[in-house]
Amino acid sequence: MTGIPTLADLVAPVEVSQFFTSVQGRTHRRFAGQAGRFARLLPWTDLNRALRQHRLDFPRLRLAHDGAVVPVHTYTEMVDTRRNGQVPRLLNAPLSEKLRDGATLVLDSVQEMFEPVGDLAATLEHDLREKIQVNLYAGWGTTHGFDVHWDDHDAFIIQIAGRKRWRIHGVSRPFPLMRDIELPQRPEGEPIDDFMLEDGDVLYLPRGHWHDVSAVGEQSLHLTIGFNRATGVDLVAWLADQLRVDQLFREDLPRFGTAEDRATRAKQLREQLVARLTDDVVDRFLTDRDAQAPAHSRLGLPFTATPGLLPEGDEEEVLLVVPRAVLEPGDGTIALAAAGKRLVFAAAAEPVLTALLPAQPLSIKTLVEVAAPTLDRKTVRALLGELVKHGVLSPR
Repeated sequence: MTGIPTLADLVAPVEVSQFFTSVQGRTHRRFAGQAGRFARLLPWTDLNRALRQHRLDFPRLRLAHDGAVVPVHTYTEMVDTRRNGQVPRLLNAPLSEKLRDGATLVLDSVQEMFEPVGDLAATLEHDLREKIQVNLYAGWGTTHGFDVHWDDHDAFIIQIAGRKRWRIHGVSRPFPLMRDIELPQRPEGEPIDDFMLEDGDVLYLPRGHWHDVSAVGEQSLHLTIGFNRATGVDLVAWLADQLRVDQLFREDLPRFGTAEDRATRAKQLREQLVARLTDDVVDRFLTDRDAQAPAHSRLGLPFTATPGLLPEGDEEEVLLVVPRAVLEPGDGTIALAAAGKRLVFAAAAEPVLTALLPAQPLSIKTLVEVAAPTLDRKTVRALLGELVKHGVLSPR
């Protein structure tokens, strides 16, 4: 694999459609792969450079050992700076010693630090239609970093280097939530699955599935790609926000009125609520959820800080930084709904916007060719510049 993996790459040989219908949210699944296929996503040299060059506060960077968090003061020190007060600095010897003794190094949100991982997150956000966070786990010992536990999000685990032992203990409460009325009970008995995740393998783990992970006495580096899928609770919360436009729902309830007053109000609220629960309410919610998803941080300097907004040469690449953007055709128009905005263009812009929609880099030249002969080069560049102004497109 030479490029950034897509969802199809992660779940092969299972088809993406089959993954959605038979695996996602239902069961864990291991997908075997060739050793080294993920190596370029995050080489050890890039991790070393990040640890050296970034100021990484706890808990974004932390160590875990035998199910407990290692006290941060045992491997860092606070140093004075001229303008920013004290900042943490990693201590080489204590940190390395704790890793040799079996601690696991955890680094959160690495999609913001390493460009290939950021590209992976954008690709998977487009494919899965949910926000993605990628955390890194590195270990060397024979202990486990965390006790048997469950997570409140779905996850893909990508084994970049080495291997780790995974034990899956099943589900005790289907589809648990971060804010829930009841916590899942730890399952009794032996694991339902016990296996080694090898270099190049992928594991899919739905939320609520109890598991534990152990190092096996050799180096291991893996990424956990977490995402929260939309639920009925999310839909109801979204609908509650939509109801704020209706005076009936903003009006105070008749707490001190008669029982008949309260019954009448309940009937009015129920009727208005049911009227909004149309057959397409799920589609409306998911479309709006995608359209509101924030843009990824990518400035595109120096170009975006200049009047031209774009590189002069058409061989340069641009990409949409809103992986879940939605196109809405109109009467002679095409609208791009993204990052909470709705940008309306003439219908002739549709081929360019459609080409950009997968959020993959494309050369300006390619986009000019896609638009021809309806739009000329100058118009295409003006369209791209408008997208840059609104923060939804960036030079590569």
